[in-house]
Amino acid sequence: MARWMWGALNALQAVFMVVVTLVGFPVALVLSVLLGPRMPLRLAAWYWSPLLFAGAGAKLEVEGAERIDWSRPMVLVANHQSMIDIPSLFRAVPVPLRFVLKREVASVPIVGWYARMMGMVFIDRGNARDARRKLGAAADKLRGNATFAAFPEGTRSKDGVVGPFKAGALQLALEAGVQVLPVAIDGAGKVLPPAGFIVRPGTIRVRFGTPIDTAGLQANERNALTQRAREQIVALLGQT
Repeated sequence: MARWMWGALNALQAVFMVVVTLVGFPVALVLSVLLGPRMPLRLAAWYWSPLLFAGAGAKLEVEGAERIDWSRPMVLVANHQSMIDIPSLFRAVPVPLRFVLKREVASVPIVGWYARMMGMVFIDRGNARDARRKLGAAADKLRGNATFAAFPEGTRSKDGVVGPFKAGALQLALEAGVQVLPVAIDGAGKVLPPAGFIVRPGTIRVRFGTPIDTAGLQANERNALTQRAREQIVALLGQT
């Protein structure tokens, strides 16, 4: 009986998520045409994310945001536990935020359309030339004072343990000459596990680490930079 009730509730939560997204998309589209992308990007933080958290019965706690100079362009790199990581970062970051995403996300109805419209970057990991071109375009946006976020693991962790990092997102920061900000997301995998749609109430914590300067770093230092960012996130999560 309890399993049936949870299943019914999760179905209602899925419908709620779709409705919230459907309502928000045309508003974001109109704002983008009238005002450019800045306001609709913040709409994800002010409207979409809070409603998704309310629908999931989840609470967000943010640590360390007050220590960050958000006026500077930067690349946030975070561990990846759940699809709810994206609204968590939208809500936790106090400036317009774009993501470096897998190419497959572009084909997701509504979400993919919104992401394209907002100038987010879709990387085809099987096409190195295309990936370099798109990272170069993202680097240009960063030089124009944008903020990007990426999940260097490349996929969601099934057990919450931080996996190996791919260096593409860190290469983006090196090319643009901007800071890398490690971010630890904890609890997201319990609220919305990586497999299926099983939502449970809980607390998600977003912890901001210490920005890492890339000025003066050479291309051959990319792997060391990647490792430094990963080590910070592992430490913020209390993993060894």
